[in-house]
Amino acid sequence: MTEAAARAHIDRFNAAVLSGDWSELVATLHPDAVMAFDGPPVGPFAGRDAIAEAYAANPPDDTMRVLAVRVDGGTEVVAFAWSRGGTGSLEIRRRAGLITGLLVRFD
Repeated sequence: MTEAAARAHIDRFNAAVLSGDWSELVATLHPDAVMAFDGPPVGPFAGRDAIAEAYAANPPDDTMRVLAVRVDGGTEVVAFAWSRGGTGSLEIRRRAGLITGLLVRFD
């Protein structure tokens, strides 16, 4: 769990937003990963397949710019700004090199 790993996740997310191909990002998820949101009434999505389906059904259309990254124990915390305005944070948890949890917060 490092700053570089967190930034790589954001890079994969942004590439997927621009290309519409979520396969590289989804491949980094543990089969039992959970993606949740604090703010918008969406999710949570439990399991890699459910997360992939969520991205396919309602893909994000704006990218993220990293403002800061810190590692807090076993969690990477990314402060970000959306390309269309607004800020938030992303908490990433990993096990055995795969992402097990994503929590997106909107400010």
